[in-house]
Amino acid sequence: MKICQVEGTLVATARIGSLENRRLLVVKERGSSGKQVAVDPVGCKPGDWVIVVGSSAARDAAGSKDYPSDLTIVGIIDYWEEPSSAASTGKAG
Repeated sequence: MKICQVEGTLVATARIGSLENRRLLVVKERGSSGKQVAVDPVGCKPGDWVIVVGSSAARDAAGSKDYPSDLTIVGIIDYWEEPSSAASTGKAG
């Protein structure tokens, strides 16, 4: 599982039928500048911090082992405290 932030909706009018009408969102992993596309079965909006799963877990979370997803959002994060850099490195501040 990874933590990502939703950047916006991806519109793709020509896509395979097995994607059905599921929303596709552009997400950015925390601490990274790279962007990915995730299936959104939970109803996220831009700016939301979310938990995503990949690989076979993404297909299961999207609803079927045959679903063509490599990244699926499984939850919206309501709150979490990010550890300070001093705490994560073991250095006192």
